Amino acid sequence: MLMDKALIPDGVSRSPFPVFAVWLLVLFALIGWGVFAGVVVLLKALNVTGLNDYFGFGFYITIDLGIIALGAGAFFSGFLFYGMSRFFPSLKELYKIINLAVVVGFVCYTGALAVLLLEIGQPLRGWFGYWHANVHSMLTEVIFCISCYAIVLVIEIVPIVLSNRKLDAVRPLHLFGHNLHEIMAIFALTGTFLSFFHQGSLGGVAGVLFGRPFAYRTGFFIWPWTFFLFILSAIASGPAFTALICRAIEKVSRKQLVDRSVYNLIAKIVAGFLTIYIILKIVDTLYWALDLAPGFGFKLTDFYNAPFYGMWLLVTEILICGVIPAIILLIPQARQRNGLLFTAFALVCVGVLINRFVMTIQALAAPVMPFDTWQVYIPTMYEVAPGIAMLAYCALIISLAYRYTPLFPREKELNPTG
Repeated sequence: MLMDKALIPDGVSRSPFPVFAVWLLVLFALIGWGVFAGVVVLLKALNVTGLNDYFGFGFYITIDLGIIALGAGAFFSGFLFYGMSRFFPSLKELYKIINLAVVVGFVCYTGALAVLLLEIGQPLRGWFGYWHANVHSMLTEVIFCISCYAIVLVIEIVPIVLSNRKLDAVRPLHLFGHNLHEIMAIFALTGTFLSFFHQGSLGGVAGVLFGRPFAYRTGFFIWPWTFFLFILSAIASGPAFTALICRAIEKVSRKQLVDRSVYNLIAKIVAGFLTIYIILKIVDTLYWALDLAPGFGFKLTDFYNAPFYGMWLLVTEILICGVIPAIILLIPQARQRNGLLFTAFALVCVGVLINRFVMTIQALAAPVMPFDTWQVYIPTMYEVAPGIAMLAYCALIISLAYRYTPLFPREKELNPTG
């Protein structure tokens, strides 16, 4: 316990170590459950999952796409803070939450890579994607960009780790962390480039599925529309997710960790990009439903089948989780009310998760041949457990970062009594 107190940042208070230890035990138990399930998958192969000849993609890919989109707050916040703040000084406010954005991005991407190890079926051949790259596949770009960006996030999180009171007291580590922090803009902007393309290519993979009219889209130059829609949805939902994590930490710690102005700034950013995204998403949906799908001989209703794949998904994604939060965030008076603000942020995040679900699962479930029928995908425990373990891993790293590093630069000023 004495060692624990020595590691906590100076001038702030944290929960008693026994309470924190119980929280860690819960997280480690969930992680252990997921590791056990993952080992079973590696030993017995994917036949223990809900994947089959219809569903080559399932829960693993859905949660990976969702968590990667929500983790976009790291690259986009970094781009705004390091790349655009000199042109728009108000963006300098993001320094108060940029450390959290980096940590959230780090856990999202590394967690997604761990789960992806199970999806590929033969992990011992995972290196084939690097050494025997298919240069005509968007997935090649995805695997390289995600891997490289994960490395960038590791570099970006190093100064945060080295800011721990004990580590910072070691002069070589202090100098290394300080110098690395001084050139962080290079890595942040490199990460922006990498993330921009892999976020888009994840959408492009769905858009080029010519045999799946639910997902297929025509293109802009060499990219299908879904390439750009995935980018926009990620940069709209990523900062919202970071703000929700920050608010959750504030609620648990019963402290104010960032100025209200930070939430207002994020709300304006999310409002702008969400509005652009949802307008383009509506136009894309209308074009697909009225022109593209009929060209394949399908009606809009052919792609929806209650209860699992009903029209409620389309209404929820576009109206409830798109139009409504956009309106809330565009109205200054509504942004000032915490209940409406964070509800809108949560709806945005739910909307992007639904989008990744329908573009992954529903696209494969819908029949495309006269002899096909609707297929229902049900994940097994061996898929759900690793997904829950990944979320527990994310909570673990964020908890450790908050407890042992000065994650929020303004915490001392906003909470003078500790």
